Amino acid sequence: MTSSFFALLFRQKYIRRWGLMRSSIPETLAEHTAEAAVIAHALAVIGNTVYGKSYDPDRAAALALFHDAPEVLTGDLPTPIKYFSPEMKAGYSKIEENAVETLLSKLPDELKGAYEPLLTPAEADAETMRLIKIADRLCAYIKCLTEEAGGNRDFLSARRSIEQDLDRIDSDELRYFREHLLGAFSLTIDDM
Repeated sequence: MTSSFFALLFRQKYIRRWGLMRSSIPETLAEHTAEAAVIAHALAVIGNTVYGKSYDPDRAAALALFHDAPEVLTGDLPTPIKYFSPEMKAGYSKIEENAVETLLSKLPDELKGAYEPLLTPAEADAETMRLIKIADRLCAYIKCLTEEAGGNRDFLSARRSIEQDLDRIDSDELRYFREHLLGAFSLTIDDM
């Protein structure tokens, strides 16, 4: 029997993000997960090297690569809809759980043990998953900065909202990233 797990994951390149927005630069789920993995890895490294924490940066990157995998089956539901109400959030969580189960069912039995922990992180991964949520918000913020730099004013409100979200997060790693690394995303290539 042929397994379709990886073929489904590779369809991330067809899932468009920011469905409610006019994007000057289209973004796919594949691009987003790669960027989230890079930032999650960086946040873990910052936590370890600057603040003496003990994250596993490789685990953070791997979990980030799979954090939106269910969207190959569900599509990208825009954040304002996903979190519109507690009922909507709970309903969508159930849909995501079903999508994860479906994805796992597409794996050969001998591989399920390796991929299930990436699609259903354990409680032991809670701190790492928190970094991934931060990386996810940073990616959204960077997308807004990029769109604004290109003259797209449709992202002004989203940027302000995400900036407020970031301001409310108590995280050493996030503060460091914002202070030392985030500003470069607004530079031109020549200034970089």
